[in-house]
Amino acid sequence: GPCTECSCSSGKEPDKDPSHTKKKEDGDRLCVPKIFFGTRTHKQITQISRELKRTVYSCVPMTILSSRDYTCIHPVVSNSSNRNEMCVELLEGKQGRSCSYYHGVHKLSEHRALQSAPGVYQAWDIEDLVSLGRKLRACPYFAARELMVEADVVFCPYNYLLDPQIRESMDIKLKDQVVILDEAHNIEDCARESVSYGVTESQLRAAREELDFMVNNNIRQKHHEPLRAVCCSLI
Repeated sequence: GPCTECSCSSGKEPDKDPSHTKKKEDGDRLCVPKIFFGTRTHKQITQISRELKRTVYSCVPMTILSSRDYTCIHPVVSNSSNRNEMCVELLEGKQGRSCSYYHGVHKLSEHRALQSAPGVYQAWDIEDLVSLGRKLRACPYFAARELMVEADVVFCPYNYLLDPQIRESMDIKLKDQVVILDEAHNIEDCARESVSYGVTESQLRAAREELDFMVNNNIRQKHHEPLRAVCCSLI
């Protein structure tokens, strides 16, 4: 359909997220909707980007959003079990250390292999991004997020689109965009998972003990008693 003039969110909003350092200079411009393409697994994204490479649309600006499990290249963080927390701690510089890969993000996001220059740009997958990131010593995780600002097609797992917390943390705005869900019969399970949480019996028992302590010591009793009742009924 015909595009209307509007002030795009990428140009107008204050920069809340450190990954979105590159903003549009020209306030008003034509708003072309992005296509958000959601898949069940990361592996399927690789297959789809390979297919895209074989079409006439392989020169369309794109990005792939994925977790740090796939895109972190920091030697310590990438081998850790809690990559997200370690990454955030490094970026906040709590212990006087920082992440040199994060500071090289622009080297990767502005690299000609990923830019839509005529005859240069072509569809890529996570492995391409990561190997280029290693070569340039630049963070693929944040580069992929930065590329979202200019991308026409954004590939990501379902839960990035379905889970409001992930949408917010990744700065994904779906209003007036095109959303395609591959193998959509899996959506119900995925939606259920995104609002579900698993606990073990031992965690419940430990929680009950702590709540017992709170109640017996008159610590905010009226808040803790109903919680204790829930724990007991689940056990």
